[in-house]
Amino acid sequence: MSDARKLVLVVIDAMKPSMLERVMAAGQAPALARIASEGAYVGDCVAAFPSVTPVCAATITTGVGPDRHGIPSMNWYHRGEGRYVEYGSSFSASRQFGVLRSLTDTVYRMNSEHLSRAVPTVFESLDDADVRTAGTTYLIYRGRHEHEVAGESTLARIVTSTLFRRTIEGPRELFYADLYASRRTGCRGQLGLPGARDQHTGCVGAYLVENDLFDFMLYSLPDNDAWSHRNGPHAQVTSLAAADRQLERLMHAAGGPDEFLDDYAVIVCSDHSQAPVERRIRLDLAFGDFQVALPGRAGSEAAEVALCPAQRAAMVYALDPERAPDTLARARRVAAGLEGVDLVIWLEGEEAVIRSRRGELRFAPGGELVDGGGARWSVEGDLAVLRAEIQDDRLLCTEYPDALARVWSALGCEAAGELLLSAAPGYEFVDWGGSDHVGGGSHGSLHRSDSLGALLWCGTGPGSRAAREQWSLRDIEPMVVGHFGLGSVQTAD
Repeated sequence: MSDARKLVLVVIDAMKPSMLERVMAAGQAPALARIASEGAYVGDCVAAFPSVTPVCAATITTGVGPDRHGIPSMNWYHRGEGRYVEYGSSFSASRQFGVLRSLTDTVYRMNSEHLSRAVPTVFESLDDADVRTAGTTYLIYRGRHEHEVAGESTLARIVTSTLFRRTIEGPRELFYADLYASRRTGCRGQLGLPGARDQHTGCVGAYLVENDLFDFMLYSLPDNDAWSHRNGPHAQVTSLAAADRQLERLMHAAGGPDEFLDDYAVIVCSDHSQAPVERRIRLDLAFGDFQVALPGRAGSEAAEVALCPAQRAAMVYALDPERAPDTLARARRVAAGLEGVDLVIWLEGEEAVIRSRRGELRFAPGGELVDGGGARWSVEGDLAVLRAEIQDDRLLCTEYPDALARVWSALGCEAAGELLLSAAPGYEFVDWGGSDHVGGGSHGSLHRSDSLGALLWCGTGPGSRAAREQWSLRDIEPMVVGHFGLGSVQTAD
């Protein structure tokens, strides 16, 4: 292992850059402001697509997109098992598919089966290098150390004796919603209920700092997302100030901000942003003339399509290979005419196609045009689809950041649907439980409003944000493993 200082990766779910800047300017986030002032700040770090938490969490922890890590969305259809996978869009959606099955998919199978074994997580890479790893409650936790279910609290003992009994592989020190705890800390997480999760992370993190139990820790602060869904992204001043207090708690456990920053490097990121939601999109009604797969295995028999709404993104699967071309042609017509659907996306031969009311655009890797991430593309059709322009062989696309790379990766995910949909600003797809976030905030689309998050670092990484023209979630894993002198999975074949 290298002699690098200890590193903390802080993930603040759905942190919107404009709200972070506001709360720092108001003096209500002193810990984040200190990191930004002494390190580097990026206010336009690009999320994965769909910009929902499971996809983005997998990208943060692996350094690759869904075409390589294998997590396609919040809700998707498992062709091999003939059923939907629901990671918890809402409690009502989980009830439609079975709460126990939804929890099993989210807590266990996402890491053990759905996340590609061909791509190591940051925990696995660091565990292999004998770096002491630690993690608080986070969707992606896969590491090299086995953990048995915990029973420190009465509530945890009841749940683990009836529902959660499996041994899992995680970082050396793992604390997951009271279900798994590698040691007794006295911290309680109320089984990961919104509003208690940040405090649980703060309690566990302070304990780990006080007892010098890690070299790398993923410090997850997810409550900002639930608050923003309910109250809207412009209410984040309150929830970001609360998240900052848990970061201050970590610093004080080390003796204060000065002492903490002397001994620890820090990376802070959001997995995506959020955008206001004012109107609903009902896929179920729009596809009323199709035979749609319903929750439960029996609901898939003789179905033409599976519909997978995921907040501001959605997927459509063609289930009968013999009828697929006709089914998808009909599905594209329906989706393109549906109010609130901004982009309809699919693969056609060796090209990706994006269609909107502004026209149609086709593209493929390789070619004369270079995007902000340095990738080359051949592009044909209406640039207005993405509100893009070309300047001196540079493809500029600010309305839909890193659009081509994100779309290509999403389409290349083996578990994804044949048709991807991105909602227009202000719209959200109603989930399988009939729930939505109208009047609040949401995310998932290709649009900049929910695709651009914040990224800060101090004591590690490049000297400034100018090291890259365009930053994305794929850049975080290389920063972490590079801090410890290791190579990134991104460069692996």
